[in-house]
Formats: sequence, structure tokens, C-alpha cells
Amino acid sequence: MSSLRARLQTAPRKIPKSGFVTLEKVEEEKLPNYDPHNFYPVRIGEIFASKYQVASKLAYDTSSTTWLCRDIQGKAFFAIKICKPSPPIENELAISKHLDKADTSYDGRKYALYVLHSFEICAPDDTPFCCLVYPPFGINYTRFRSGLPDAKLPKEYAQRLIQFVLFSLDFMHHNHVIHTNVSANTILQGIVDYKTLARLDYYRSKHPAARKVSDDHDIYFSRAMPPCNSMPLLSDLGEARMGRCKHRGNIMSGIYPAPEVILDMEWDSKVDIWSIGTTLWTLVEGDNLFSAKKNGILNDEQHLAELVAIMGPPPMEFLRRSKKCQRFWDEQGTWKGSIPISAQSLEMREKHLAGEDKELFLNLLRKIFRWLPEERPTAEELVWDGFLMQGVDISIL
Repeated sequence: MSSLRARLQTAPRKIPKSGFVTLEKVEEEKLPNYDPHNFYPVRIGEIFASKYQVASKLAYDTSSTTWLCRDIQGKAFFAIKICKPSPPIENELAISKHLDKADTSYDGRKYALYVLHSFEICAPDDTPFCCLVYPPFGINYTRFRSGLPDAKLPKEYAQRLIQFVLFSLDFMHHNHVIHTNVSANTILQGIVDYKTLARLDYYRSKHPAARKVSDDHDIYFSRAMPPCNSMPLLSDLGEARMGRCKHRGNIMSGIYPAPEVILDMEWDSKVDIWSIGTTLWTLVEGDNLFSAKKNGILNDEQHLAELVAIMGPPPMEFLRRSKKCQRFWDEQGTWKGSIPISAQSLEMREKHLAGEDKELFLNLLRKIFRWLPEERPTAEELVWDGFLMQGVDISIL
């Protein structure tokens, strides 16, 4: 019997270390410098703060994930962004509190997305994470327009959208907040009604999200809100600035900076007006007005050369505001950069409008694209611009 038992026993199985299929990277794993320890390992169905049950993953970015959560104590849904504590997060919380206490008489308040409240959780390894609670929101307009012909919005849609964003900026500026990051990336489709969210939640509960399962955590595939016809929300206050004084420092990354930012000058709320111009162009034309790149790399001289081509040479009053200008213009204000000024203009670049539409559109952009920030209109003034007011029945206002 003992010999039979010995024959039946086998040595421990050696597990192969190669030759099997490796799953492709998905979602946040695809990000440069991805580190799983920077992301809280959320599980669908998990309950936070004894109140918010995770229903589905909405989105991810370089340092956070955002989830649609059901309030199990009430009849509501919320979006919760989960991230590690950082200066931008602290800044967004401070500005959200400031705006929450601000004058409620401004209509633009309802078009700004800010944090309702926040709480902290810890990962299994005791790493702390912040949870920022927002009203539910839809996809951003970069994603929305990517599904449209030529990636551009119908003119009437773009006009109304920009007007609502201007209402939001007017509210912020009157309360001494500068957004600094207005673009199609930070304009979101607005709050979806409860019944729609409840139906969506029920459907998704019956059709679970795809996920990649690993030893220590699962990575869920994002399931964004479906496009909806609701009021827009201006989001992302992490880089906003607060206060009555002028500011200095880098803001508006990539191709978006206003000229005073590129040239290390003081700046104020008029940088947001500049962003309205670049965003409106993108929405109407389907591409960016400025590339700001030389050999595929962001380059200040290239950006400035494009600005001169579009706006003409800057006035001496502007050039005297920063020593950095001496690198690109001589004492008479003549361009001396190595990159030649191309022969282009707003009229030449605009391809999709005609007649009065084109004339009003370009007139609006000429008001915005000014070297001297103080010559740009305020958000309140721009709301009533002729191009944006096309098709609006002023008798009902």
C-alpha cells in the first residue's frame, strides 16, 4: 500500500514563466510613467463614506480616475474623482469653497463645475487618497466634436456654447477667480437628469464593464456618459488663480498661452478671454489656430511668429513690459527672430463661413486677439457680441 501511494505522488508542478499570452496595457496603464501606486484600486460596487456606491468608471487622466456613484442614502448620483493629495487638488478645493460662498445673483454660477465636498480614503497599503464629489457631468467637447464631421460644431451650437462659458467666466471674474485653462478639454456637457442616470445605471448593472484582472487590483474600462443636450459646465479649477492682484508665472500650457504669458509678463483675467478666442476657433473650424511647434516641439519663437502673422506687430507699449521681448524684436519693434513671418491672416485661415457669418466671426476674434490685454473685452461684454447674438431673440431676455 505504501508503495502504491509513493507511485501516485507527484513532484510539485513547475509553473512556466514564459510562453503565455500577456494582456495589452489598458486605460491608465497606457499613460507615460504609469505607476499603479498613484491610483486607488477602485472596485465597482465599493461604498465610500458609507454613502456613495461605485456604479461605473467615467474617465481617467494622468493622476486620477473618475467614477459615477449612486447615493445609497438618497435619490441622487454624483461623480467622484479619486486622486492623491497635491497642490492643484488643494487649490481646486479652496477655489470651490470660495465660489460656493459667492454672490448667487450671477446666472453664470450654474455653468461652473466645482467640488461639492470632499473626503479622504486610504488604499490597502495605507496610501491616502482624496475623493472630490461633483454633480454628475458628461463628456468634454474635445471628445464630443471628435465624432462630428470635420471635428467641428455647427455654428449655432458653438455660439450658444461659448455664450454659456462666458456666463461662467463672468461669474468667476466678478468673484476674483481666473480660470487659466479654458479649452474644449475643460468644457463639459452638463448635468444629466436623475431618471436618465437611473436607467443608465440599471442597464450597466445588467451589462458589467470589461476589466483587466490582475493579482492586486482590477482595471475597469471607462464608460463615459452618452452625449446629451444639456447646459455646459466649465470644469477643472486645479490651475485657477484667486485674488484681486495681477499674477505671474506659467499657465495655459501647450498651444494655448496668451502672448503676455509667453513673454513672462504680468497677467490677469484677460488670459481667459484669449482662451475664448482660441476655443471658439477650434469649435467652429475644427482645428487649432496656432500650432506653436517647430519640428514637432513646442517653441516660443514659432508661437510668437504665428501671433505676428495673425495680429500684426505688437505695439511698443507691449514690448516694453518684458525684457524677454528683446530676444525677438529690435529697438524699433521689428521682428528679428530666425523664424520668418508667414503670409497669413484670419481671413485666409477661415474656411467654413461666408458672408455676414464670416464678417461677424472675424470681428469677434479681432476684439479678442489683441497684444495689449486691457484692450480685450470682458466676459460680460463678449456675451453680447454680434456674432454670438445671432439667432437670439432679445425680446425674451
